Amino acid sequence: MSRYLISAALLLSLGTLNTAVNGDVIGDPGYPTGDLAYSYSLLNTNPIEAEKFVEVTVTAYSSREGETDNTPYITAAGTTVRTGVVAANWLPLGTQVRIPEIFGDQVFTVEDRMHERNSNKLDVWFPNTSDALRFGVRNTRVEIL
Repeated sequence: MSRYLISAALLLSLGTLNTAVNGDVIGDPGYPTGDLAYSYSLLNTNPIEAEKFVEVTVTAYSSREGETDNTPYITAAGTTVRTGVVAANWLPLGTQVRIPEIFGDQVFTVEDRMHERNSNKLDVWFPNTSDALRFGVRNTRVEIL
């Protein structure tokens, strides 16, 4: 039996693969297909859970005009900066994250964007520049909620 048939059988047993009225196989849009689905089905791992934590470079910024555009207290989402706001280009605005190794259970919301050269970073807002500079640059796991 081919590995694709085995994969389909496993996905059916896990309830992640459905059959349309005309007999075509349709997958769960949140679940991978092809070889990746085969790998996940054998591991019995939900890929969404596996992507819940991401290794990211985390930096800090404040509302100083040299660090922002000409509206330093307004985020890309149109809100006012405050504790709990982060900037990230790789996550949709409104996404909530935690940075447990640094901030414990505190929840942050992506409400701002960064310069395009920082497309793979997460930038935490601080109320003053000295705190942002003290934070520095850290590589850590970010939990996407």
